[in-house]
Amino acid sequence: MKLSTNHSTNSQKPAPSFLRMCFDTTVTVGYALLIALVLRTFVIEPFKIPSGSMLPTLLVGDFLFVSKYSYGYSRYSFPLGIFPFSGRIVSKKPKRGDVIVFRNPKRDDVNYVKRVIGLPGDTIQIKRGVLFINDNPARRTEKPLPTYIRNNGRAKNYIETFPNGHQHEILETSGDTGFADDSQLYRVPDGQYFMMGDNRDNSSDSRFLSDLGYVPLDHIVGRVEFIFFSHDFSGGYKIRFSRLFSSVT
Repeated sequence: MKLSTNHSTNSQKPAPSFLRMCFDTTVTVGYALLIALVLRTFVIEPFKIPSGSMLPTLLVGDFLFVSKYSYGYSRYSFPLGIFPFSGRIVSKKPKRGDVIVFRNPKRDDVNYVKRVIGLPGDTIQIKRGVLFINDNPARRTEKPLPTYIRNNGRAKNYIETFPNGHQHEILETSGDTGFADDSQLYRVPDGQYFMMGDNRDNSSDSRFLSDLGYVPLDHIVGRVEFIFFSHDFSGGYKIRFSRLFSSVT
């Protein structure tokens, strides 16, 4: 008599417990958050534009990616400035014309986005709306107003050219006769920078020493690289497709 050796081997593993599933999910989420924190701290961070101080370069509703590695790292590279050290690590100097995000030295819990105008040791002055850098006027070439800017009869759009050749657009809404179109002579201290908005008559920037003034190098968060999303709520929600993934210069 032949005995059968065909024994059943279909044994199932026990289903993971609810606590085990919760633990695995928590670990996965924790790893994701850690990776996001490292990327935001050391590589790139998103910012949203809430005001029109950088018109026509940046619009309200633009979402930007800012590179954190462009100028090295300071305490303001970290969320909430949780590591209170002074100075910068792997420090690099901003260039004239860079658009950057920085912390207001008078209130360091507020982020600003402006353009670098003056480097340490420079003299800066505005005369009848024209920017002078080290006594050299920045050349302005008028161009048509962008369609998204209302023309009140005095607004003008220019391509401004720095002495180093860097070009960008600016907006003048007061016909070069506004309260900020004639200024004192500024001398930028060592280790600090002079910032201005491209919307020259509607920007709180380094021209106003009691509100912002000069910006120390260690208050710089990073350089604006490109717009990854943009929307307009005026007259209904609208995505500005033409601005998606456009570089900022």
